[in-house]
Amino acid sequence: MSPDESPGGSARAADDLVPRQATASDLPVIRHVVRAAYAPYLDRMDRPPAPVSNDYRAEAGAGQIWVLGEPVVGVIVLIGQDEPDDGLLVENVAVSPAAQGTGIGRRLMEFAEQRAIALGLARLSLYTNEIMTENLAIYARLGYRETGRRTEDGYSRVFMEKLLAP
Repeated sequence: MSPDESPGGSARAADDLVPRQATASDLPVIRHVVRAAYAPYLDRMDRPPAPVSNDYRAEAGAGQIWVLGEPVVGVIVLIGQDEPDDGLLVENVAVSPAAQGTGIGRRLMEFAEQRAIALGLARLSLYTNEIMTENLAIYARLGYRETGRRTEDGYSRVFMEKLLAP
């Protein structure tokens, strides 16, 4: 889902939140947040977005999921790439509809950058469905540039990256 931008002064509250690594006990709420965040896209697509079908057990077990808020209102999945110089993949970012527009998505994306830099990585990459045009605009505003488009697993995806300063 999209990393939301915060209106007015609500960004401060999101800035003060610290993501924590998810555990198996978080899986039900992770699935709920993801399903709710992607619900607006169901009418635009011929099948549910890929993140809606994921059960997230493997990612939670591998320490790749981070959650934000209490109760949880934001989820980000960060996966290390095969080669060290390939950076960190933002596999999914989702914000509960009730928390969209409060800076939660932006905070999660900032966390991804901080995490990549702490790991000594110089690049973040992500992909989104080409139908999710709102996301493309938001990612561009966050400094991501398009690196390609292709169909993968039956989804028309747009691939993007952001180079990070050390």
